Amino acid sequence: MLTLSSGGYIARIAPDAGGTIAALDWQKPDGTTLPLLHAPAGVAPQTETPNKFGAWAMLPFANRAFDSLVDDGHTRFTVPSNNPAGTIHGFGWQSAWQVEEQSAGHTVLVHRRTNGPDPYRYLARQDIRLGEDGMTVTLALTNEADQALPFGMGLHPWFPCAADTRLRMTATGALIFDNQFRATGTQTFADGGPYADNPVFATGAESAWSFLGWDGTARIETPSTGLAITLSASENLRYPMVWAPAGVDFLCAEPQSHAAGAPSERIVREASPLARLQPGETLAGWVRIAAEAI
Repeated sequence: MLTLSSGGYIARIAPDAGGTIAALDWQKPDGTTLPLLHAPAGVAPQTETPNKFGAWAMLPFANRAFDSLVDDGHTRFTVPSNNPAGTIHGFGWQSAWQVEEQSAGHTVLVHRRTNGPDPYRYLARQDIRLGEDGMTVTLALTNEADQALPFGMGLHPWFPCAADTRLRMTATGALIFDNQFRATGTQTFADGGPYADNPVFATGAESAWSFLGWDGTARIETPSTGLAITLSASENLRYPMVWAPAGVDFLCAEPQSHAAGAPSERIVREASPLARLQPGETLAGWVRIAAEAI
């Protein structure tokens, strides 16, 4: 496990287990240390199923490719299945990442895919930096195949959620989900969407939203712990998934370069296509997680 520390933040990272940021803590001005990411005690990162804690990269596409199909209207192929519905969150979270650089508050991890039954060949970089402004994760994905291919990416953070936790974020629309998060259409919001008014995040039932037109900032406030977390993302990671099953102590707010299901679903692709990268082209974006005492 790799440990970074700077600016009052401490991160623990598991390069061999999907490059997972297993924990992120912040020291309040009064000396109290609080977790910024959901990190159950005694649970270690693994690559058999998606880790329900920490934060980890989704690439070469984010969220689901139903029936393991990738189709951007130009190129169509299947990828290995890792989920009953098809393929979820790409391959990065199930791969070992190598440490390319490391200092007290900064590391660069790399993961390269050079073989497989599908055409994806790429180089992924995860630049993780701690500072006074929080933890910034910069993802870069370079197409190393000999043909143009559709790519996407995102970061999947799991945030602590208590009975009084509130979520504030605005968007212009969202997908309409059927079973298993498969989209049947899109909807528009005149009022900024379900979290525009900073409601208590409901944990009594499952929450599942794939937003369109997000402004790039979300705020998670928990008065009982005196903590506010600000999540922000670069302009090309503005299709977040917000999800939590019923009765849990976490919520997910996942900045992505495309909406859920875009790799396989035409109706989603029309709202948020994957990036079609030529050989040697790179898709890059950043996500920042910052803490504040309230």
